[in-house]
Amino acid sequence: MEADLLTPLDEIETASQHVLVVDDDPFFRESLQQNLIDAGYEALAFDSGAAVLSFLAEAPPVDLILLDWRMPGMTGIEVLKQLREGGVETPVIFLTALSDQMYEEAALIGGAVDFIEKSRSFTILKRRMDLIMNGPKGPPGPAEGKPSAATVTLGALDLQPDFGRASWKGNEVNLTLTEFRIVERLVRRAGKDVRYREIYDLVHGQGFVAGIGEQGYRANVRAFIKRIRSKFRDVDRGFDRIENYPGFGYRWRLDA
Repeated sequence: MEADLLTPLDEIETASQHVLVVDDDPFFRESLQQNLIDAGYEALAFDSGAAVLSFLAEAPPVDLILLDWRMPGMTGIEVLKQLREGGVETPVIFLTALSDQMYEEAALIGGAVDFIEKSRSFTILKRRMDLIMNGPKGPPGPAEGKPSAATVTLGALDLQPDFGRASWKGNEVNLTLTEFRIVERLVRRAGKDVRYREIYDLVHGQGFVAGIGEQGYRANVRAFIKRIRSKFRDVDRGFDRIENYPGFGYRWRLDA
């Protein structure tokens, strides 16, 4: 860990958007940290997974972690696993030179919110970060003057849009905000097909393309759906409401 790059913990508590960079490449790590600072973020840099885990064990919560996949000693996916097992739900974006979609799928199934190749420009990275950190995070406050959305009920499913909460057969399904938004879109269009691209744009914003080739975003969407199905099956092993139409997208199946 590079102590000279760190900000005192009492200063972290007042930072509005605090980002951690974890990468063993000193040139990439320091360049990215400086770009983040220049863009107005509070950014700290770490050279290993062990260093950032040690820091997070004592520090106040942060807003986002930018994590390298391939590092000596502890890989990025191992760091992510320890974070989630320890109850740390901070959004994680993987930044990596590994372009194979199996890595992207593993990252998303492991609980990351995005997977971006290091060759992408900082402008694209910043756009992704802003979508993740500045999106809706909970119910609107009274000062916003927005009416509360009613609970959406469809069969055994209950959705609370204001809180991003879902329950199936009376059991809460532990969805992330992104996963909730996907389920909500499928449910509000229940019985109708929702295209891969529509789901992807819901998560990433229009115009952003990840993965390999022109249709690479489909692997990204499949990874999200796989994780969503797994979470529903944690509370109901027979869950089968999300159907796939290969080459097109997904549908929330209505009761027969």
